[in-house]
Amino acid sequence: MLFKTSAAALCLMAAGSLATTAHAASTESWSLLANGETVGKLVAVTTGRQVAIDYQVSDNGRGPKITESVQLDVTGIPRAWHIDGKSLMGGGVHEEMTVAGSEQRWVSQADHGTAPLAATGPKLYIGNDASPWVLGQYVRALLTTPGHRLAALPSGQLQLQKLPQVTVGSGARKVTLDAYSLSGVKLTPQLLLMDREQRLFAEVSDNLLVRAGYEDQAQALQKIGEALTVQRLAALQATLAHKYTAPLRIRRVHIFDPATERSGGLVSVVVFDGHIATIEPEPSAAPVAGQTEIDGEGGTLVAGLHDMHAHNTYWGGLFYLAAGVTTTRDMGNDNARLLAMSAQQDAGVLPGPRIVRAGFIEGRSAQSARDGFIAGTLEEGLRAVRWYGDRDYIQIKLYNSMNPDWVKPLVAEAHRIGMRAVGHVPAFSTADRVLEEGFDEVTHINQLMLQWVLAPGEDTRTPLRLTAMARAADLDLNSAPVRHTVALMQQHHAGLDTTISIVEQLMLSRAGQVPAGQAAWLDHMPIGFQRYRKRSFINFKDDAESTRYNQAFAKVMDTLRLLHKEGIALWPGTDDSTGFSVHRELELYGQLGMTPGEVLRIATLDCDRYMRRDQQYGSIERGKRADFFLVPTDPAKSLDALHTIRMVLKDGAVYYPSEIYSVLGVAPFIDAPPVIAQQ
Repeated sequence: MLFKTSAAALCLMAAGSLATTAHAASTESWSLLANGETVGKLVAVTTGRQVAIDYQVSDNGRGPKITESVQLDVTGIPRAWHIDGKSLMGGGVHEEMTVAGSEQRWVSQADHGTAPLAATGPKLYIGNDASPWVLGQYVRALLTTPGHRLAALPSGQLQLQKLPQVTVGSGARKVTLDAYSLSGVKLTPQLLLMDREQRLFAEVSDNLLVRAGYEDQAQALQKIGEALTVQRLAALQATLAHKYTAPLRIRRVHIFDPATERSGGLVSVVVFDGHIATIEPEPSAAPVAGQTEIDGEGGTLVAGLHDMHAHNTYWGGLFYLAAGVTTTRDMGNDNARLLAMSAQQDAGVLPGPRIVRAGFIEGRSAQSARDGFIAGTLEEGLRAVRWYGDRDYIQIKLYNSMNPDWVKPLVAEAHRIGMRAVGHVPAFSTADRVLEEGFDEVTHINQLMLQWVLAPGEDTRTPLRLTAMARAADLDLNSAPVRHTVALMQQHHAGLDTTISIVEQLMLSRAGQVPAGQAAWLDHMPIGFQRYRKRSFINFKDDAESTRYNQAFAKVMDTLRLLHKEGIALWPGTDDSTGFSVHRELELYGQLGMTPGEVLRIATLDCDRYMRRDQQYGSIERGKRADFFLVPTDPAKSLDALHTIRMVLKDGAVYYPSEIYSVLGVAPFIDAPPVIAQQ
């Protein structure tokens, strides 16, 4: 049975079954919070071994909306599971797992298959589009297994780690909770709080899911989640960051020079106190006593890459480092968390890139995003600009629900105090208008193009800001509106934060298929993440509409080629946190007609020049900070080299991606270089 009704109706249906089940129905409810505001509800009604679930999220005009029907066996493992509704961006969800005879069968957006039914009963199935309700079931199942490990369907393994107990609330509402870290479902561990009856109380990993009635504890729960995460990552940093007090010599390497867009001859590079101390041709002097030496084996050193559109997370720092990304520009976050994260990563307490901060300012509406500040008045917006300026943010970023009439004064205030102003094009405004009002960049290629395809009055605070891009298939790039926008960008020296890789993923992803550009790395990832990426993010009504999206993305690429040809600055950003998406972003730049050397120049030195940091970063030169990575071949000839990073230095600390990936449950791509002399 597939449920498509509201939570209230589910309750009535469950209650109506009492006459035949002889079990009383029990109801559990949770709220999903973002930046302290409720953005979703989860309700589960249990009648005997039957559970009816309703999960509805509306955050920034998007969110999953699903209903589930679950039948449990005597041990609490699902033996029948139906999920129906829509995923994050509106893609259709029709997923089920059933036991039929001696087999367990499943079908989801990502895959379908069968497995023999074990003698002990069904294996634990990992729902591809399941609600957070199932997290409690996972924990209870794992608590009964040796080592708290359990093989799962379709494949992979779940693992549970016990963490210190925590308390929430006070007085009669005070509860003591068991804390756990659950690995194997998502890309990074999930932090779960369970009550004394082993019922799910809260998830405190990213957005906050909390038992109804405890929403006022959101701030305390967020602090608990961050403290547990920081504790774990600080312990990993102590193991994964190899730090040396004596000089570190990296022998037999080439250096990619972004100024010439080429790699030079063999050299030896010495790093000391976080800086590049000397660079000398090979063969250099004999090994020096007291120094650590690493044999680069003829590989190439490249200055650290940039993600110019990040939303940094604590766990994302490891993925960025392993991908050679040593600097990110954060384009919207929880303000307190971002400041704390930046300080901890800069101090080397936590693993992660350097974070250049952009101040997120949204307008108040039913579709508001919940990062940064939400301004209900112009004065609140102006105060937010000054708040960010006083904390050394490089720019402000305006968002979808911003009042179009407030853009000009907010941009002027940012410019007055030396900040840039960038962002989405607010709903009911246009890219032309915000460029004329002083935008230094437009954020996302689709935000730039929407004005050419939208009808007056259409609302981009909804997924329309993506789905309307299908209309770009018919766009004439020689038309007067397109040429006018390009001229405005040239006139105002405005750039574009491209995020092509996420637009490609959203427009070209198809259920059951490996997305374009992810084949080089997706099968190395945990099974839950692999399945998540093999989905349609859009609900295509037929094959013709799917073809339109393919044609429209081709026009997106044509638009970017035009902008590059016309001298518009393009900045590689991903709106993702895997690190791998940076590599894909750069590969797509290569498809615009750029050489690999030009792409690498943009991703390194050009980004640092733009952010006024090139005196210390962006190239490998004596006296600059030691932020670079090692690949075995010449990336100036092929960007494929980025998939085989052997070593990364950030501020002089050495990280080996093979070690990082092993900790994260990712299959490594290549071994670390040999250390040929120890300190």
